[in-house]
Amino acid sequence: MGKNGAKPTGGNKGPEMIGGLDHINIETTDLAASVQFYEGFLGLTRGWRPDFGVDGAWMYVGEQPIIHLVVRERVFPPPTGPIHHVALLATGLEATKARLQAHGMPYEVTVVPDVNVAQIFVEDPNGVRLELNFYDEGVST
Repeated sequence: MGKNGAKPTGGNKGPEMIGGLDHINIETTDLAASVQFYEGFLGLTRGWRPDFGVDGAWMYVGEQPIIHLVVRERVFPPPTGPIHHVALLATGLEATKARLQAHGMPYEVTVVPDVNVAQIFVEDPNGVRLELNFYDEGVST
């Protein structure tokens, strides 16, 4: 159940900053096996991916790349292990930066090559890295 016991309807319907899950980024030492798993067992399709300068693959459901695979020499230990980050759809880039600054929260801003999306990376209190994706809100850093 969603907020106040209501059935979730998905998407950003109100003034909330977060609109939904964008993707999960998984680090791997074996890209071929990972792609084979997501294609063969889950039915995802490997598709277009920006050139980040590191090998990887984006695995799609329809038009949405929901699993981002990134090749690493080793996978990091807990707390997140191979789950490098969880990405959320967000709105209000400048307001979010101001809110983080006002609370003294460290964060990083990046811009995805070839796509009009700015990203804020921030860690939650448990050490989980969150990527907030701001589509079509400019690419200011």
